[in-house]
Amino acid sequence: MEESKELHTQAGENDAVQRQAMRGAEQYRALRKTYPEFIYHGFTAEETDKELKVTYLFEISGLAKFYPGWIFPKDVCMAAHGGRKEQKQRLLKEMLFSLGLVELVSYWKLTCSPRVVIKAGKLNEEQIAWWKRLYFHGLGEFFYINQITGVQAEDLMEMAAKPPLPEDEKIREEDRRDTQPKNFLPEPGCRVLVPIGGGKDSAVTLELLKEAKADRWGYVINSRGATIETAKAAGLLAGKVLSAVRTLDKTMLELNRKGFLNGHTPFSAVVAFSSLVMAELYGMSCIALSNESSANESTIQGSTVNHQYSKSFQFEKDFYEYSRTFLPGSAYYFSMLRPLSEFQIAGYFSSCKAYHDIFRSCNVGSKADAWCGHCPKCLFVAAILSPFLSQEELRKIWGKNLFEDESLLGILEQLTGIQEEKPFECVGSRSEVNTALYLTVSRLEREGIPLPALLACYRTTPKFEEAKKSGDVFSDYFDEENLVPEPWKTLVRCRCAGEEARKRIR
Repeated sequence: MEESKELHTQAGENDAVQRQAMRGAEQYRALRKTYPEFIYHGFTAEETDKELKVTYLFEISGLAKFYPGWIFPKDVCMAAHGGRKEQKQRLLKEMLFSLGLVELVSYWKLTCSPRVVIKAGKLNEEQIAWWKRLYFHGLGEFFYINQITGVQAEDLMEMAAKPPLPEDEKIREEDRRDTQPKNFLPEPGCRVLVPIGGGKDSAVTLELLKEAKADRWGYVINSRGATIETAKAAGLLAGKVLSAVRTLDKTMLELNRKGFLNGHTPFSAVVAFSSLVMAELYGMSCIALSNESSANESTIQGSTVNHQYSKSFQFEKDFYEYSRTFLPGSAYYFSMLRPLSEFQIAGYFSSCKAYHDIFRSCNVGSKADAWCGHCPKCLFVAAILSPFLSQEELRKIWGKNLFEDESLLGILEQLTGIQEEKPFECVGSRSEVNTALYLTVSRLEREGIPLPALLACYRTTPKFEEAKKSGDVFSDYFDEENLVPEPWKTLVRCRCAGEEARKRIR
């Protein structure tokens, strides 16, 4: 009787999933039919000596117009010395146009209109293909969550834009000469722009660049407590923390509430293109991101759906080539932590005590600048830090021992790969989590400390036995697929891999 009931329930759940998938697919098709055209009209740029204010104009024909905006601070000294030359003025305009191309996806996804008309600037076929690839992969989670299946990159949208004239290409070729070498070599004391999100990763980048004696500048979008406190802990003076203000259009938010399509967009691509603008306004030679090798792993096993696509090395390479080719003279963009695993980053961060009371990685609690203590990101950070910090130190960060919260068992199973679907969050690889938990369990048992509920449960799973057999496979890890310039690459290897990494494990 119970078996029959279970089968009936399962069948009902499967029917519900199918109905939801049908609704998602039907809504997608219906919206595309009702609203066939999205237009990127243009943008206005208002400059004073102190700031650059940019307002974009997007339109879904027959539905609404949208006016998102940005405010960037400006280098007063540069303005005092006559501002930018014509070449640099052209470059800035192209950067702002490109920032609009990545901004538009947040508004386009409301209806997924099959035709996108670009009136704000010119694009050749290579550029159009590049942008369509970014939209397709960057929206992988969006399509998955909304259960919109069968979408291919080539039929995602038609992008209609004026092609560059031969004169435009000639100017671009002239601008490209000797402006951005393939192998960037930092000069002593070179100025580096570091995007700061308030988590552990940007703190590690800031500390490594401090060791490298680079001239560090922080970049913050819509600053909050954790980002400002991170900059202070890094020793950055207020004048070296550049804060941009990004404003979303309220009409888009209202349409989201009314039930139009909504979901994840490639925010790190927004960071990438906006950081080019900021670097250009302040004459920075390079931009150091804090994206790790683990970001390459797909969120859904056996698929290309990756919550962190715009943090992946594939995007980093693509972005680097795009900026070199179509935005010549822009700052060198790379991730300082690309050779590393989350495990190694956590190990290095464990020694950066000044940040432990102030860093925040929780998206749920971001508005309150707090850890929520019950989401995948909270549990992941606790797990990846656990081999390097005591249970008491972890308790101090979250105000409780997350491993004692049995309601988080399902999340732990997602993080370790017991469940196939990894949480749609910026979390490390399944292998890293398993290694971290194995080392933590082993240490607690060795010290005679009773295992908290989650760790006791994990101790009985095949994942623990697999991790035990493999041991620590991450301390010596170093991903050679990276764009970190020498000698900084040598520094990263020396401080974060090998013996230095192993001795941080408790």
